[in-house]
Amino acid sequence: MAGRYFEQFEIGDTMRHDLHRTVTETDNLLITTLTHNPQPLHLDAEYAAGTEFGRIVVNGLFTFSLMVGLSVGDTTLGTLIANLGYDEVVMPKPVFVGDTLRAETVVADKRESKSRPNAGIVIFTHRMLNQRSELVCQCKRTALLQRLPQ
Repeated sequence: MAGRYFEQFEIGDTMRHDLHRTVTETDNLLITTLTHNPQPLHLDAEYAAGTEFGRIVVNGLFTFSLMVGLSVGDTTLGTLIANLGYDEVVMPKPVFVGDTLRAETVVADKRESKSRPNAGIVIFTHRMLNQRSELVCQCKRTALLQRLPQ
């Protein structure tokens, strides 16, 4: 799949990304240790068993990163100049090992770049859902994209 150029997006476009992913214990362990996050809720099964969740909760940075990553093929692959920011990140439900996640994206806004005539800015709303179609993560991503070649 190739990403789209600025002109190829319309406000309201909705993409349901084909790739789905079942979260593994290794996924959670890797992101948590790679980021030096000592939170026992993500690493210690005995500790996590005593929480309201009753088990290890997957590190939210994995969920967030996977959500954005699943979107790249349909949105910005090969056309991205830079991600300008991520806003309004929410994680309304926890993710657990064994959950299968899928992502969808809506084009929330777009505008021409004032400083770069060869670029435009697209704001995406990314949503991550689990196997029960519950929202587990959402954010807005602002991307600076190439315009169609002249």
